Amino acid sequence: MRKFDIDRDAAKFLQDLDAKQYKQVASKTFSLMADATPTDHRQLIGHPYQRVDSGEYRIVYRFDAENIYVILISKRNDDEVYRKLKRKG
Repeated sequence: MRKFDIDRDAAKFLQDLDAKQYKQVASKTFSLMADATPTDHRQLIGHPYQRVDSGEYRIVYRFDAENIYVILISKRNDDEVYRKLKRKG
């Protein structure tokens, strides 16, 4: 199983969710430690990141053999998610 690392902004976003959404998104996020490439993941074009959806939220992450790095968690409004990702560099 991989180790888990989450960006400070992603953790804050997750923490601010209502209990139901928190449980849903946290469950999907932590499931990435066991399977970093679930059937619903997608490689982001032009980025070294993957993304998965959890309800109305999108989780952007990257992984290697030992770690999962969650970069961004945001609403699924595609344009806004990718603008936030671009600002992160």
